[in-house]
Amino acid sequence: MDSRLLKELYQKYHRELYLYLYSLCKNREITEDLLQETFLRACLSLSENHTNMRAWLYMVARNLFLNLTKKEKSKLDIEQLRDVSAEDADVPQQIIEQERTRLLYEALQCLDRMKREVLVMQYFGSLSQKEIAAVLRLSPENVRVLSFRGKREIRKIMEASGYDI
Repeated sequence: MDSRLLKELYQKYHRELYLYLYSLCKNREITEDLLQETFLRACLSLSENHTNMRAWLYMVARNLFLNLTKKEKSKLDIEQLRDVSAEDADVPQQIIEQERTRLLYEALQCLDRMKREVLVMQYFGSLSQKEIAAVLRLSPENVRVLSFRGKREIRKIMEASGYDI
């Protein structure tokens, strides 16, 4: 693969892949290692003519995570999600945003793995349902149902915590 293309892919997708991997393993160091391995695999085996490089990167990242969990079979460390909020926002607003982000993160963690993966890819990775279906090897209809059910479960959790959705 051309180094220019790899650099372009990295600049375009590294942040969303990082968020996706972090949502799976909840550990910064492991996330960074998996992200690095994902782009190494892209460098070694992704052809420049591939029709959907983004979906391929997600699929490789997911497979690397699944391989890691099979090898280790131990629970991964859980880190707190840190809110990246604007510095110029006032303190009360920052506290409200951090609390809402924390509750959303906790609600996401209550979902089963497939619903969580679908929602993370859909909202943090901006993948289409068709792309998610290809990555997870599901039908687009199944992805749509998992997304709908996941959002419904998150809504119930957030409403139970006192947030109006």
